[in-house]
Amino acid sequence: MDDEAMAARGRRAVTGGTSSGRSGGRLADEVYDTLLGQLMSLRIEPGSRVTIDVLARELGVSQTPIRDALNRMEAEGLVVRVPHAGYRIPPQITRNRFEDMLEVRLLLEPAAARRSAERASLPQVAGLRRMLEEMAELEGGSGPLAYGAFGLRDAAFHDLVALSAGNQVIREALARLHSHVHLFRLHHDTQVTHLAMAEHEEVVAAIAARDPDAAAYAMRRHILRSGERFRRLFDEVEGTDAMPVEA
Repeated sequence: MDDEAMAARGRRAVTGGTSSGRSGGRLADEVYDTLLGQLMSLRIEPGSRVTIDVLARELGVSQTPIRDALNRMEAEGLVVRVPHAGYRIPPQITRNRFEDMLEVRLLLEPAAARRSAERASLPQVAGLRRMLEEMAELEGGSGPLAYGAFGLRDAAFHDLVALSAGNQVIREALARLHSHVHLFRLHHDTQVTHLAMAEHEEVVAAIAARDPDAAAYAMRRHILRSGERFRRLFDEVEGTDAMPVEA
């Protein structure tokens, strides 16, 4: 699916062609999902301004669901309100912030995977497998919007593991990190999607086999490998900045 098709699909998801018959809360949720996808695909760039009226025209909805979605994103630290000037997208995360997020994920997500192997219901295991199928369909997509859509499914996959673990505190803590939003905004790298898929499959296989140790190990290995992939991006930026500029 190319960028234009993905964008059209995103607009349909928000507007459905019409806003009739939709509750305001439901529409605000869909606007939120669309804006989140645009953040992750870098269609809305770090540091840029966003305004309610422009977004309302772009998405074909009233200003109310836009305002509700932006208020939610502000509370989650995904946008910053600028007095008398709308909202601004925060800059990319720093290396220190990235390392802190990685440390928290290593503490929480292997434990969630372990509990998932012990507690996940059959429908939840089936849901994890369906999520992998959806991600596989997006894996071959080209362009930043397809990459952003994969990132959203990646976040949903990890959330479903936490949900099936039966520990709401862990799930809420991971959700507040918004680690996938920040990581997928760093760089558009198709290698990330390919390698993540294989690692996710190992996690699901261990959960389905009811093997807590294997599930925890697979999740820890996935997070460590993901950390190395994204850490290289910081190394590249720092290496470029350190290079002397020739006259």
